[in-house]
Amino acid sequence: MIKIGIAGASGYTGLELIRLLVQHPDVELAVLTSETFQGQNIAEVFPSLNGVVDLKLQPLDDSIVKECEVLFLALPHTTAMAKLPVYLQSGCKVIDLSADYRLKDPKAYPDWYSVTHTHPELLKQAVYGLPELHRESIQSARFIANPGCYPTSVILALAPLLKTEWVDLNSIISDSKSGVSGAGRKPSLTTHFTEANEGVSPYGLAEHRHTPEMEQEISNLAGKPVRVTFSPHLIPMTRGMLSTVYINLNQTLTDEKLVEHYREFYKGESFIRVLNPGKFASSHHVLSSNFCDIGLKVDSRNQRLIITSAIDNLIKGASGQAIQNMNIMLGLDEKTGLMAPGIFP
Repeated sequence: MIKIGIAGASGYTGLELIRLLVQHPDVELAVLTSETFQGQNIAEVFPSLNGVVDLKLQPLDDSIVKECEVLFLALPHTTAMAKLPVYLQSGCKVIDLSADYRLKDPKAYPDWYSVTHTHPELLKQAVYGLPELHRESIQSARFIANPGCYPTSVILALAPLLKTEWVDLNSIISDSKSGVSGAGRKPSLTTHFTEANEGVSPYGLAEHRHTPEMEQEISNLAGKPVRVTFSPHLIPMTRGMLSTVYINLNQTLTDEKLVEHYREFYKGESFIRVLNPGKFASSHHVLSSNFCDIGLKVDSRNQRLIITSAIDNLIKGASGQAIQNMNIMLGLDEKTGLMAPGIFP
């Protein structure tokens, strides 16, 4: 059995990692950390784990890597940045769910995260963990930068188009909506029930931190710089994400041709479901699953393509994708422990 560590186990993504990994036939939870709840049993923090996991939460220190072969970092942004060299020197494989190593340009961190990167030399070593696009690099990686939830939904929506001549890459707009769990477990005014319930609120317009991540990956696929207008919204549901992406067409295309093209591009991808013409992605149908549903519609009147992309922000947008990456890194079937369908209704 492969021994697993989770740093930041008392957050939402930490809990989802635990919930999925306890059902994984090839791994064993060995160490869980939490600064807030250290010393307590994980089942005291999450009663849903009563009788399932019996581990005490430890403080985050360098010694935890001695207890595990794979370490998931489910920590706030910048928390693990300085610790990565120690973890990597130990020989432990690391999957970082924060944004600390997603961006390849160290100059982007002061602009988007208001921090100077402490180990820019490691940015090139980090493999961006979107399996549908980087599987070969993930197979040989020791260190994965797990993608953000919004970028996962938007990049997967656009990837099949980026090497075609069909679209105007200067026209990309994404209107994305996320459940409140995307803000993490730490309470804030905007995620307070009274503030979030019965309303939909835009935030981070034209300056959201996930923007450079999207543009980095989309530009790499397109082979030239591409910019995205990204409008995120907080929607009053616990979990789930829907991105509606708009891009202008350079030629006349049908829904059927585009569906066929997307299915060919994602052929063999277990977690991408390209919907039939006339069907559109819904967050309901991917709830608590590792699937990404993609639906397409040509707006022929305006010569524009509308792409709908739905994921569970905590699973394909975080913990499930991290486990998919782990499976690939370890040479396991990447579907292991992840094939449960959505739980709606």
